[in-house]
Amino acid sequence: MKSLSVQELTHLQTHVHNAYSDSEQLKNKETQNAIVQCLRYLESGTLRVASPHGMEANCGEVEMNHLQHWIVHPWVKQSILLAMKMRTAETFSWELKSEINNTMQGRSHGGLLTYHDKFDVRNDLAKASVRSVYGSIVREGAFISKGVILMPSFVNIGAWIGSGTMIDTWATAGSCAQIGKNVHVAGGVGIGGVLEPENARPVLIGDNAFLGSRVIVVEGTIVGEGAVLGANVSLTSSTPIYDVTNTERKEYRGFVPANAVVVAGTRMKTFPGGEVPLQCAYIIAYRSEKTDSKVSLNDVLRETGIAV
Repeated sequence: MKSLSVQELTHLQTHVHNAYSDSEQLKNKETQNAIVQCLRYLESGTLRVASPHGMEANCGEVEMNHLQHWIVHPWVKQSILLAMKMRTAETFSWELKSEINNTMQGRSHGGLLTYHDKFDVRNDLAKASVRSVYGSIVREGAFISKGVILMPSFVNIGAWIGSGTMIDTWATAGSCAQIGKNVHVAGGVGIGGVLEPENARPVLIGDNAFLGSRVIVVEGTIVGEGAVLGANVSLTSSTPIYDVTNTERKEYRGFVPANAVVVAGTRMKTFPGGEVPLQCAYIIAYRSEKTDSKVSLNDVLRETGIAV
């Protein structure tokens, strides 16, 4: 992971800011090179879309905790949007070895795999000690750290996946989503993305979190370090999250506290036509901060009996 000097960072920011305010600058070769360099720095982990307060976009791999204090770097998102403007979509294809006769039964597409896009699909993950199972797709400009395991899944541009994290089958990490280290993202999880508006906070998932099957986290929601989201929990920025672990109930929106154990639920709301159950979530326990993360996870799952 390359370390960017203040001068190098300023150079990139200047080109991005100038081109974003004046698209004619995209015709400039030096500006084009700067934008492409931003993509390379994003996928190498040198740049990231969000960082702890007080740090710049070149902070690299840092602990993902106290996430409510993280800040967004709009110019990094702008570099991605400029790359979209600068490039033209191309069709990429490769041929599969097969006995199929493409003219047989009108099978004109037989034996070909293609995609049509302005961004490439990364093919260098083995060099980073990443295990990517057939069917996993990592778009250009996404960072995948050492030791990550990707089952058939999709990671979009600008996303950050920390070391030791597992992205299970048919899970998605949206554009610019920031996921910490040693996170378990179970099958079918949908983590939302956001490129515009540029100052909008992406979804932030803290270190050692566990996201159960079919969980949805969108609209810049923060999931604190060590938190456990039970199966089918769906969180938006406006979803009520009720902490019922004490006699005095607390309410959160867009934020799951560190080590919280969350389950899907409903709450009643009155409308002219009657009362209806609306979606919400409940914090029913907290993982121990003093024990190993895997031990505390097993303990809390046994005690609460929640499905993950």
